[in-house]
Amino acid sequence: MNPKLFIGFQYLVPQHALSRAAGWLANSETPFIKNTFIKWFVKRYQVDMSLAAQENPLEYKHFNDFFTRALKPDARPIDTRETSIVCPADGAISQLGKIVNGRVFQAKGQDYSTAELLGGDEQLAAEFNEGEFATVYLSPRDYHRVHMPYGGKLRSMVSVPGDLFSVNTVTAENVPRLFSRNERLVAIFDTDIGPMAVVLVGAMIVAGIETVWDGAVAPFASREIATSHYPYQNIQLEKGAEMGRFKLGSTAIILFAKGKMQWDDKYQAGTPTKMGEVMGTKSV
Repeated sequence: MNPKLFIGFQYLVPQHALSRAAGWLANSETPFIKNTFIKWFVKRYQVDMSLAAQENPLEYKHFNDFFTRALKPDARPIDTRETSIVCPADGAISQLGKIVNGRVFQAKGQDYSTAELLGGDEQLAAEFNEGEFATVYLSPRDYHRVHMPYGGKLRSMVSVPGDLFSVNTVTAENVPRLFSRNERLVAIFDTDIGPMAVVLVGAMIVAGIETVWDGAVAPFASREIATSHYPYQNIQLEKGAEMGRFKLGSTAIILFAKGKMQWDDKYQAGTPTKMGEVMGTKSV
């Protein structure tokens, strides 16, 4: 499809209605619906089911159960070195680098503000001034659970309603502020190297986002930004632990504060990632 036509379609289509309809189908337990959908998906995206804890795709309760499937225990070993920061998800690097003047690079000619990404909180955004970011895109065939890049204690969670543009190279290059305008969930963790943000960005036909501490959190019931604080719950997640998952789609963005870590030189736009492998190291 012509990129201009594709982008124009993104603006015209009823994004939320289409996405919620897809969510309804993805949760259907009717054998004909879920089996047809799953078989088509496995063939279309060449999904490697040998890595899954349940290898038979038709044994899953519904499509979302299949899509968020667990892997075998040894499928994604976690680098346990004390200094390592690991990939949060299977996928590919969209972009990574420094946060410059409070802005995150999206694609050629496109960027967005850290404050907007984090839900408009300028004080929170200031904690990441001149820090580091990495954007990991999860393709349809990938494992769709998101894990902790580094161990930390949950401080707060910000639910940010927004648009639901599809997320791919074309939209990243042509939709201004794509990641800071799409529906997203922001989790802020306190770590021994300062604050860490893990942002789960929704997209068109992404029917939901879940966290391990609150369960299903998106689609959001309200169109207002909502912040939850966790001062007494002591929700501590170790490096490599699951923190959330996508029911279809999309993108995970991680942020660190200035001078606390550096990315491995082998990572650049387009580099494939596997959850648990070394992505960077903390500064000594």
